[in-house]
Amino acid sequence: MLRAVLDSDREAIGRYCALPEVTRYLPFPALDEEGLTQRMRRLVAATAPSAPEEFLALAVEHDGVLVGDLMLRFTAAHGPGEPPAIAELGWVFAPEHSGRGFATEAARALIDLGFGHYPLHRVMAQLDPRNEASAALCRRLGMRHEAHTREDYPDRDGGWSDTSVFGLLRREWEAL
Repeated sequence: MLRAVLDSDREAIGRYCALPEVTRYLPFPALDEEGLTQRMRRLVAATAPSAPEEFLALAVEHDGVLVGDLMLRFTAAHGPGEPPAIAELGWVFAPEHSGRGFATEAARALIDLGFGHYPLHRVMAQLDPRNEASAALCRRLGMRHEAHTREDYPDRDGGWSDTSVFGLLRREWEAL
């Protein structure tokens, strides 16, 4: 089940977002209490995006247990005053629930929402190319690997990381 992120999800989200192996390829480090407070504030508030840089956050629940969270962040509109046309998809899942199809099912539902409810032209995902599990998820969703940019993202060790970009156009989604 996909639903809004609630303040009461803090403990579950804190458990998996505190794990270095979970946040290894994410744009934030393993969360401490302060980082978790900031993340929860953003996730709980992200319920009704309508403009670029706003996002929708959803909790993924299975049998009453929170197994992960997803976001759909609007990145660009076709023109000034137009509704967002491009959105970035992102996800974080608890490792003990991996391999059961939850991420695929939840991300597919969020893409359906993105193209079905919002007037999106394109959904994309940006990830560290070493994150093979996320790349495989993108492919299962019907996304194409579109780019590999080298050393374009500062990493937490003072160096640079690469970025892989996957994308899915509305017409491709409609054909699936």
